[in-house]
Amino acid sequence: MKVVVVGAGYAGTLAANRIARRLRSAAVTVINPRPDFVERVRLHQRIAGTAVAATPLTSMLRAGITVRVGSVEEIGDGGVALADGTHAEFDYAFLAVGSTARPMPGTIPVGTWEGAEHARAALAALAPGGTVTVIGGGATGIETAAEVAEARPDLRVRIVGTSVADTFSHRARHRVRSGLARLGVDIVDDGVTEVAGGSVRLRSGTALDSDLTLWAVVSGVPDLAARSGLSVDPDGRALVDACLRSVDDDRIFAVGDCAAVPGARFACALATPQAAHAADTLVRVADGRRPEPFAVRYVGRAVTLGRRSAVGQFTRRDDTLRRAGVSGRTAAAIKELASRGGKYAARTGTGA
Repeated sequence: MKVVVVGAGYAGTLAANRIARRLRSAAVTVINPRPDFVERVRLHQRIAGTAVAATPLTSMLRAGITVRVGSVEEIGDGGVALADGTHAEFDYAFLAVGSTARPMPGTIPVGTWEGAEHARAALAALAPGGTVTVIGGGATGIETAAEVAEARPDLRVRIVGTSVADTFSHRARHRVRSGLARLGVDIVDDGVTEVAGGSVRLRSGTALDSDLTLWAVVSGVPDLAARSGLSVDPDGRALVDACLRSVDDDRIFAVGDCAAVPGARFACALATPQAAHAADTLVRVADGRRPEPFAVRYVGRAVTLGRRSAVGQFTRRDDTLRRAGVSGRTAAAIKELASRGGKYAARTGTGA
């Protein structure tokens, strides 16, 4: 059996390793644009120079898995077409290309490896007294602003979003905003209409000077599914059945951010369970057993505020927020364990 996995993030790497471990008859090939596994949850640390976010795929994938570095142009009809003109046949394929960013002109995206590397170099070159503006009031923006402020106290850092930290509620939201303020981050609750000439123009009409403007908004997925003729939702995510198979071709699984799983949001914590379930479904099918539906299960939301603090809020299984949460060093330790656990699950193919 030939299995091709397109994308080597958390979902793709876990799926490949799990299949190779549980389905010994499978010949697994992983196709990825770069030879490294990128920990997207650490890109804000990479930007600030406080962590390494890339690990060679050769040390992340099980022996026997073939790695092909390249970009995929199309997937379907039992084959994958690469940009270099080569082709890879499959009996089953896993689409795991994640999400991406569509930055506003004049900004640098922080949610992609290439963008993070650009941002890291630009930040390192910024002289003391400069101003960094992070656009995006969600988790990516909060963690980026906090990390930069802690690593570069010689800079002025601000975060701009229509309602910063609004993915939290009650005391958790207050703790996030207070934590940013303690690090010296200016919080601006407003939308952005334009970034040009070292200036960030807000919907209110205010113009803010900015020496470096970072785009911290996840705003879509790669168009591979749509380009391949697969059915997608309005956001471009591949439509899947209850078992995470494309509604057009049950030989193609879609997992992670690029899959339109009902009730799922962009998150590493959701990508890995989907990958594990899809890999197990393939094993069940290969054994002649009936596949089982996937169920989304949430536990909580969390953001780091530099290296020594974090805020977490527990959720119900459907992602509605509870009042209970954790913060400070305890939350930071839990968040770090979760980040390490995500990488460990991907490398070993374990997890639920």
